[in-house]
Formats: sequence, structure tokens, C-alpha cells
Amino acid sequence: MQFHEILLHFSEKDKIHKGKYKNKDNVVVAKNKDGQEIILFRPTPPYLVKKEMNDILFWTNETLKDKKMHPLLVAANFIFEFLAIHPFDDGNGRLSRSLTNLLLLQSGYSYVPYVSLEEIIEEKQSEYYMSLRQTQKLHKTEGEDISVWAIFLLDVLIEQTNRAKNLLNKNQPENIMSPKQLKVWHLFKNTETLSVKEISEKLENKIPLVTIKQALSRLVSLKLIERIGLGRSTRYKKV
Repeated sequence: MQFHEILLHFSEKDKIHKGKYKNKDNVVVAKNKDGQEIILFRPTPPYLVKKEMNDILFWTNETLKDKKMHPLLVAANFIFEFLAIHPFDDGNGRLSRSLTNLLLLQSGYSYVPYVSLEEIIEEKQSEYYMSLRQTQKLHKTEGEDISVWAIFLLDVLIEQTNRAKNLLNKNQPENIMSPKQLKVWHLFKNTETLSVKEISEKLENKIPLVTIKQALSRLVSLKLIERIGLGRSTRYKKV
């Protein structure tokens, strides 16, 4: 609920309900050619929202902890259930994309903030709704199967990954780095090797050591620098 309030914090039209679970049904409908409304999907009723949200949050956290299921499949299932519950009056779709990014970041997919998931899903909007509706038809039945939705989401994540790779292949790694990572990266413009302590000194101790170490790990993962040595003698140099 806090995440929902943060997302809609500056939206005046959502002032009344932001950060609160819905208190009325929000049935998903569409109009046919005669103007009649057809129910496409009936989400969880308000009185069951808190319980079902607690259930899926508990399942997600526990499943990620025991590591028996790939985190991308855990994320796909969580987002499907979240959208099936449709816990808020508005902003469910936007929040689901933010939650997808959060789950990916928590699972180590650090490129996520630099390529817009929202933009890719917007480009594939018809496929997005089709995969959701097809999967929601069998929700909470013996034949429930989220594979159509999972495949769609995985395809979107592959596209997101490819766009991140394209940025790197164009020799523009700065497009997928944070400002602090960039400051560390700019110290490697020559061939000298640097230790964490030396980097901190060059940055006039303005960036915490733990942040410098995180930035170095990021640069190593991007294959922009390499690690030399171990422990206290570890140094880094430009690839």
C-alpha cells in the first residue's frame, strides 16, 4: 500500500484512494459494437483483497528464499496474481510494472532501471491484454495455467535485456550507469590500476566505501574493468 501511495503521491485525482485497498468492485469491462458492456474479468472482491495480497506476498517471499523456482517465474506468478486481485481502485497496471522492476532488482538484474519496461509493454499493449485475459479465464479453476502470461512477460524481459545490450554495444555504457557509478568509471580513463582506497581518495571521500564497492562490482559485471588480486590487495583496471 505504501508503494501505491508513493507512485500516485502527486496525482490529485487519486488523492482519496491512493495507498488504500479498494472498497468497491472494479470489474474489468469492454463495450461491444452495440455499445453494451461485457465483463472481461471479475477481480477479487474488496473484502478478500487483504487476505489474498498477504497470501501472495508470503508465497513470493518464501519461494524466493528457498530458491527452488527461477526468480523470473516467481515474478511472473506474483504479477499475474496481483493483477487478478486488482487491489486498488486505480494504478494497478502502473504499480505492477514498478513491482516487476523491484523483483528483478532484488534478484540481481541490475540493468533494469536503464531500459523502460513500461515503454516495451506499451508497444505490446494488445499482446499484454490478450495474454492476461487468456490466463485469467482459468484463474482459480482446476485447469489454471499461467504459461501464456509467463511467456509474454519473459519475451518482454528478453526485449528489455536486448535493448540494454544494444546500449553497451554502441559503446555508450554511461547510458546504463548511475551518476556515482559514472564518477568511479571516469577514474579509469588511463591504464593505471586502482584500489578501493585510492578511488575513495580521488573522489575526495565524497562517496561511501560501500557505494564504491557496489559501483566496482557493477563495472566488472559490465566488463568495463577487471578485478586483479584478492582481499585487501584487490585492485582494478580498465579492460
